[in-house]
Amino acid sequence: MNIAKVDLNLLVYLDVLLREGSVTKAANQLSITQPAMSNGLKRLRDLFKDPLLVRTSDGMTPTKRALELQPIIRDVLSRLESSIQPETDFDPLTSDRTFRIMTSDYAESTLLLELVGRLADLAPNITLDLITPSDVTFHDVEQGKVDMAINRFDELPLSFHQKVIWYDTFSCVMSADHPLVEKCDLEGYLSAQHIWVSKTGFGVGVGIDPNEVQKLGWVDAELTKIGKQRAIRVFTRHYHAALQIAKKQKLIATLPSKAARLFKHDPDVVIKEPPFDIPPIALKMAWSALLHHDAGHIWLRRLISDVASEMNAG
Repeated sequence: MNIAKVDLNLLVYLDVLLREGSVTKAANQLSITQPAMSNGLKRLRDLFKDPLLVRTSDGMTPTKRALELQPIIRDVLSRLESSIQPETDFDPLTSDRTFRIMTSDYAESTLLLELVGRLADLAPNITLDLITPSDVTFHDVEQGKVDMAINRFDELPLSFHQKVIWYDTFSCVMSADHPLVEKCDLEGYLSAQHIWVSKTGFGVGVGIDPNEVQKLGWVDAELTKIGKQRAIRVFTRHYHAALQIAKKQKLIATLPSKAARLFKHDPDVVIKEPPFDIPPIALKMAWSALLHHDAGHIWLRRLISDVASEMNAG
């Protein structure tokens, strides 16, 4: 095939079609008519000798060939977009840019707390807009509407760039007068009552069924491996809430150690190691290929990495 004879706009059409999964939505995204988008899809099918998108009960579903093409086309378009954009220097001292970051309150109260302090010295006019996971979709990040997502992710789209910020262990937080302060063994841990806290990924959260142990996450998954189950009395998505409840009530919060150490100087709180093994978790930073070569974005990513490294060293 002679590439000179290929309308490269079709690659843009395919990129948006696969992202939106709808001819109508893709047409709206590109500000063209639906018939024009339908004609573009027909030409794409002729070009690749594949239906690419097939109508099913779940809507327009991409074929195997389309899924193979998606990350390749996204990468090609990203490189092209970055190459034709005029180069501009980024000066953090004078920039008044707003960076929108999706983050859980675990990252917000640990990593982002330190980052804000650093920005005050290095980039006093930069603004951070911190957004909760429930307010953001994969598409928002993929399209560059959100600069980055910082959280623990079970999985991410192949089109995303990502970096591990740190690995964190787990700790048990309890009030200073809790019966397990002197001896937090497995038997005592299982006889106590607990607070569950977690929020990963993107999108609106759903309610928790305490009986669906396999969906409760890292702590309960490890207990299940040794044939045990804890008694959870409170489910929350907020680490600060879990810490406050553990401080005031006879409940144990088992959570990432960097969050637990927010209370390390509180005389009313005791932090203990869990009486069973829990693998470390990875806090990741993820961003769109559209922003990968942006000078300001590169500067912020490097700063976040530096702050995280210093926190780990400390």
